[in-house]
Amino acid sequence: MVSERGIHARKLREVLSLLSEDWHPLAELVRLPAVPRRTVQDLLRALGDDAESSGDRYRIAPGVVASYRAEFGVPGVRDHTDVLRQILVDIADVPAPLSSLDHVQATAETALNRAVWLDSVYDLSGKRLLCLGDHDLTSLAVAAVNPSVSITVVDLDERLLEFIDSRASARGLDVRTLHCDMRFGLPASVLESFDLVFSDPPYTPEGMGLFAGRAVEALSDVADGRVLLAYGFSDRTPALGLKVQQELQKLGLVFEAILPAFHRFDGAQAIGSAADLYVCRPTGRRSVSGGTRIYTHGAQSVESSGPSREALTALSELAPRPESSPPPKPRSAGWAEPVGKGAASLAVDLSADPGPWLLRTLLASSPARLACLVPNNHPAVSSEAGQKELQELVATRFTLKFLRNNPDGKTTIVVADQVLAGTLSLGDRTVREVLMKAHGKLRNVWREALITASQGVLTKKQAAEIVDNAQVASDDLELRLIDLPKHRIAALLPEISASARYVERSEG
Repeated sequence: MVSERGIHARKLREVLSLLSEDWHPLAELVRLPAVPRRTVQDLLRALGDDAESSGDRYRIAPGVVASYRAEFGVPGVRDHTDVLRQILVDIADVPAPLSSLDHVQATAETALNRAVWLDSVYDLSGKRLLCLGDHDLTSLAVAAVNPSVSITVVDLDERLLEFIDSRASARGLDVRTLHCDMRFGLPASVLESFDLVFSDPPYTPEGMGLFAGRAVEALSDVADGRVLLAYGFSDRTPALGLKVQQELQKLGLVFEAILPAFHRFDGAQAIGSAADLYVCRPTGRRSVSGGTRIYTHGAQSVESSGPSREALTALSELAPRPESSPPPKPRSAGWAEPVGKGAASLAVDLSADPGPWLLRTLLASSPARLACLVPNNHPAVSSEAGQKELQELVATRFTLKFLRNNPDGKTTIVVADQVLAGTLSLGDRTVREVLMKAHGKLRNVWREALITASQGVLTKKQAAEIVDNAQVASDDLELRLIDLPKHRIAALLPEISASARYVERSEG
């Protein structure tokens, strides 16, 4: 019974804990943990001879109490002072909030309250929690409160993913990170895989609806799964709150509970620096679609007007097709699926890129020339270090030029020209083959890259053994390259290149 209840088994454990303490009448077994009478009666029947009765009172037989407490006991109130201190340190070190992504830092107390509430309401041990965006570091707080939870964080901010990876690894926590822009879909490995999903989305109707829809897509069981959302609106604008709630109801979400002012923030003063906790129960899966403008600030905001005509014209002219064809029409961002496959040239409007789109577009494209329009303050453009890092990541695919003198003075055009495979070393050719199939499962793509680079010298079995023995996390081998955070891609490429030395040994 406990196993079948999944994340909702917490209340059954509370009944068993009461029975393990002393005699309790049936009415108390119903009232104290708030469990329906018939459920308590079913549990008592399931206990069989391990339960004793005296009139209307019940208890676990003394001879098996210890084993029941060990298996089903509910932890008492714990002191989380040390966890709070740790969260305070983490928040002090976390990368600065980005207003363009509507980041507003939650307090350390809020991160801890989220973790304690989740652990006290749901049976988290051995379960899977997904955090859709996590600048507040809820993942690290939950893992500290209950280390037996398996947690995945998907986020757009590469800096944050590297930060969480580093802290979780140093503490031995079961927290993994994946890159994702919710507007372009979840990584395939995340779909229909989680018991609970938590998110603090952008507080626009578009943002709330999109993130909530993605959360439902990630639940393994829609009937038993729950979506937990932070959302707040000013008491001066109740119509906005109504619009957001309507967006959530369109997705078939039932509000099981709304806990007022549960989340507190250092900022967000327009809504009183507080937001409610929405506990949402899905009634089914709905298709999710939406534009890229879901935020309240910056180039991705609902009010943004987009790039100038002059900038788009300059972009098109830098990606010419043969003289008999007109210049390509600029495409908007959409790197979740391959773009420009086999195209002679491609122009992509990334003027609203918050940072990660440029790399993902380079990974997802296979033209002879690619021209991308990005803002001047783009992290891969605005500094020499950023430009060098990007060039090193895609060096086996493209040579890059950064043209900052665009007519509008606000954007830069990044021109990527394809590198000829014949000029590359064996290791670089192997890396190139992997980068060119960024949407395939890494294990398979890497294996085939070794076979291709060796020109058939390696067998499929030999190539698979090389990949399996590489110094790479086995979980990452089951993922798509395009879903990995940038820092893990950067760490992976030298390993791929080094794996080609086995090809040279085979040839020798």
